[in-house]
Amino acid sequence: MDKINIYAMIPARLGSTRLKLKNLALINNEPMIKYSIDAAKKSNVFDNIFVNSDSEIFSKIASRYSVNFYQRDIELGSSKTKSDEVVYDFFKSHSDADIVVWVNSIAPFQTADEISSVVKHFIKHDLDSLITVVESQVHCDFQKYPVNYNIDEVFSQTQDLESVYPFAYSLMMWKRDSFLKNFQKNGHALMGGDFGTYPVSKLSGMIIKYEEDLLLADAIMRHKASNIENSLKYDNLVENLNF
Repeated sequence: MDKINIYAMIPARLGSTRLKLKNLALINNEPMIKYSIDAAKKSNVFDNIFVNSDSEIFSKIASRYSVNFYQRDIELGSSKTKSDEVVYDFFKSHSDADIVVWVNSIAPFQTADEISSVVKHFIKHDLDSLITVVESQVHCDFQKYPVNYNIDEVFSQTQDLESVYPFAYSLMMWKRDSFLKNFQKNGHALMGGDFGTYPVSKLSGMIIKYEEDLLLADAIMRHKASNIENSLKYDNLVENLNF
């Protein structure tokens, strides 16, 4: 069996309408994109790791953290550019990539262990495309209609609800041949062929889009780095309860 080449692609668009220059914003004194680069490197599943950007400035980031850099055309850096187009461009420019994994630069809590698990799942189940999700037990509507509860019944406890799985986007991945075939035929391919999902942790699914997301991520990362004991604690009134 021929070796499968698996490439990590970490997209880093310079412009952003909701949070300007977000990939370079600091989280615990490190640029946000560094966490995705570190996780990709530590996962030990990639033959190559690329920062993919429309801006030359990210070549310095790639060099700083010892990964490769791919500069896509400036036309693929606008807010109207579709993810399918970015992936298609990368596949066309890297003919030796059998599988491309989009490691989201704005998911700083995505762990190396999860990356490894998701990629192995993708290969084991012979999928063509995959997007990570987060499991959630919460009452959900779609277009004003209940998804997983009944308004004519007693209000369900959340632990009794059927789970919903919103996309996390922390990781996405595709097989080369399937992606190219679907893109050339349909003009899109993110969920082409045999599509699957994979649940990741709630922290991994935390995507930084707004300033408040960034500030929360910074606080969490600072706490994780502080070595403060992180265990469950209760008010001292609990001492008087018999459980």
